Amino acid sequence: MFTSRQRWAEESEPYWKQRSWQLSAGFLAVVLVLSGIVALTSGRETDADRMRAAAPGPLSGAALHNGRPQGCSTDDSSGDALPKAPPKDVSWHTLGITRVPLSASAGPTRTTGTLRWCFARTPLGAVLAAHVIPSQMSGSGWRAAAQQQVVAGHGRDLFVFQRSTVQDIDSGGQTGDTSVASYAGFSVTSYKSTSASVKLLLRGEQGYAATTIALRWSGGDWKVLPNGDGSLHTPVTAVQGNTSGYTLWGV
Repeated sequence: MFTSRQRWAEESEPYWKQRSWQLSAGFLAVVLVLSGIVALTSGRETDADRMRAAAPGPLSGAALHNGRPQGCSTDDSSGDALPKAPPKDVSWHTLGITRVPLSASAGPTRTTGTLRWCFARTPLGAVLAAHVIPSQMSGSGWRAAAQQQVVAGHGRDLFVFQRSTVQDIDSGGQTGDTSVASYAGFSVTSYKSTSASVKLLLRGEQGYAATTIALRWSGGDWKVLPNGDGSLHTPVTAVQGNTSGYTLWGV
């Protein structure tokens, strides 16, 4: 998501217009702009309208079994204990144009089409969701991910509107001369069984940076809670000095 010729923050122009933002697999954020307000209030059918009218998916909230979507089962035995190390069963897979951690115990344990879902109702489950869900927003399956794994509301509508203006980049797609940052670590800054906040540590050619993802437990799984401006994460900021305070993935 960062080129060799760019700094972590390109503050001279709106970040949704920046090349690094447009190519980001993990952090496709959006902002409130006048055209978005017009599109969302003009009465015309929008991407958000079409998405809401689409056939329900596995996280539509229907057919819950023991509080989880049908077929979803995870190991929640660790409870609310904050993780001190990555899950022992972690493996790395390409998703969009980046690599994300997956865990057989913490999730995602289910795949429907391009959608990876079913995370443990634990801090580690929230950590995996914070990595996986935003990373699905670069490819052509982003609408299903937005509908199923982003909390519904005005923020999601804004995200959908702005995301629809950005070209899809699926796995193996060309990224030009852009070097995509990798996930280096994480920190769970707050956790309850109904909500979580996860700070992600990113590593790129110019060092480390961090951003925070808010999540809510909804419809039997973790979902990203967008900001009021439609962004799925806080602004990416440089990390100065060492990486103490983060649990490192070790890759």
